[in-house]
Amino acid sequence: MANPVLEVRNVVKRYGKFAALAGVDFAVEPGELFGLLGPNGAGKTTLMTILAGLKNADEGSVLLFGEPFRSSDRARRHFIGLATQDLSVYPDLTARENLSFFGRLYGMRGADLKSRANELLVAVGLEDRADTRVSTFSGGMKRRLNLAAAVIHRPKVLFLDEPTTGVDPQSRNHIFDKIRALNGDGMTVMYTSHYMEEVQALCPRIAILDAGKILACDTIANLIGRFPAVARFKLSTVPEGLAESVSRLPGVLSAKATSLGLDVTAQNLAPILPGVVAACAEHASTPLAIDLDQPTLEKIFLNLTGRGLRD
Repeated sequence: MANPVLEVRNVVKRYGKFAALAGVDFAVEPGELFGLLGPNGAGKTTLMTILAGLKNADEGSVLLFGEPFRSSDRARRHFIGLATQDLSVYPDLTARENLSFFGRLYGMRGADLKSRANELLVAVGLEDRADTRVSTFSGGMKRRLNLAAAVIHRPKVLFLDEPTTGVDPQSRNHIFDKIRALNGDGMTVMYTSHYMEEVQALCPRIAILDAGKILACDTIANLIGRFPAVARFKLSTVPEGLAESVSRLPGVLSAKATSLGLDVTAQNLAPILPGVVAACAEHASTPLAIDLDQPTLEKIFLNLTGRGLRD
């Protein structure tokens, strides 16, 4: 990664004795759709506010386009769009008035602002409600307008903090389509969520944040590849020596006899299954059932963050 758009170097943020961020490091490439995944309370929103220039880190640094970036750097905040978890739009204004207001904050005026607002109203499916007060909108409509407001000024980097909270499936898919379109046009997007299916659907590369620390940062394919799959064979009998024979087969990482049969681990199960079945036959044992336990992002997430319920 020669020239990342965003670099986060050992960022620490404390609130009293509590460290919301405890030394966060990662980088985002130009044009990337990067996911930040973590449970509630992991520090995602705190990190987003620092990256967007709304707060400063207590320690460490953030680099935007290769230069140090802090909240006092107001000029370069124009490069950034932020759709917050809490809605930023004003309920007593219409959709069009909201976009005009946010555009004017970024110095947009006249025909350019009017054209851009109209373009975005169409893009988020609100052209028919453009002159209706936002207080009458559904949750999904408000979220779509919130996204439009975040990109009215054509930012180069877009931060999305839980952008689908409380929306219906149709609005969620519409938001996904718009995010993909923005990214396809070259906008760098950082997407934060605790919904694994959303991050997996959108983001080729992710970081997993928990308790203020990055636990993993890689492509989803590489993360899944770190964890072996398990084939659990239920056998008619569990003869002595079968596990040892299976463990020597090419591609098998381990084989363990159980009370019901045999557990076999491998990075890729498909190539090793015929050999395991043949080994069972050689030991006069018949497979009665096979349960394939493949690694998934959810399993990796739970493995890294733990299964305990947290507020």
